[in-house]
Amino acid sequence: MLTKRIIPCLDVRDGRVVKGVQFVELRDAGDPVEAALAYDAQGADELVFLDITASHEDRSIMLDVVRRTAEVLYIPLTVGGGLRTVDDVRTLLRAGAEKVSFNTAALARPQVIREAAERFGSQCIVVAIDARRTATQPEAATSSSRPPTPRREPAGPATRCPAPAWTVYTHGGRRPTGRDAIEWAQEAVAQGAGEILLTSMDRDGTKDGYDLELTRAVADAVTVPVIASGGAGGARHVAEALEVAQAALLASILHEDPERLTSLRAELKEMGVELRDAA
Repeated sequence: MLTKRIIPCLDVRDGRVVKGVQFVELRDAGDPVEAALAYDAQGADELVFLDITASHEDRSIMLDVVRRTAEVLYIPLTVGGGLRTVDDVRTLLRAGAEKVSFNTAALARPQVIREAAERFGSQCIVVAIDARRTATQPEAATSSSRPPTPRREPAGPATRCPAPAWTVYTHGGRRPTGRDAIEWAQEAVAQGAGEILLTSMDRDGTKDGYDLELTRAVADAVTVPVIASGGAGGARHVAEALEVAQAALLASILHEDPERLTSLRAELKEMGVELRDAA
């Protein structure tokens, strides 16, 4: 059985780790280098570094912070925020990243995923998807002019309940794209993405648990690993996410308790979750 991964996330703005709820009300959560060192020591499997305002501010990612973070790590580092071109990928890999994460630029020009994957390999290309649940209309198999089929009548298909749908957002969760999250995940993989980092904007920072319906829908639709993100409040939530996804991203639950990762890993192992042994 493949082991599952626990991945702390550093959302970085102006060189500092920040955390909010549903992508707003950001508050300072410390120095990224210090946080990276702590997570590495506590047994994190990987680390994600996201410059969350780079795309919104139309600037390049903060390379100096990336380099300083990469220098202290012995685990894989994924870096995202503000990537636009294959040259940006090369620059981040040279700065110490093992993987890079596209979001806004990939939606604007999906071909950049393929260009980067062909140059550096799909294994280091992650596509991040920020998705918010949207209301949908019931799907009816009968014409609106035709009277509804009686419930006791088996011949005609009944009106089905609304199918859940999720819209993709860009620019750090600021702009809706109108794109369906599941369809976009499939297109990203077809273009060459080796992994999907899937964040539920509705659950982000709430500690109410991951959006398992969203995570399962995307995981069932693609052939690459999915990292579940948004909503972890405890070991039970993480275990539930890891039944559906290959990895779970953590942020708020760790920022508020520097020693939480160690105890969380122990709880998950007691629950039977297959994790690698911490170094």
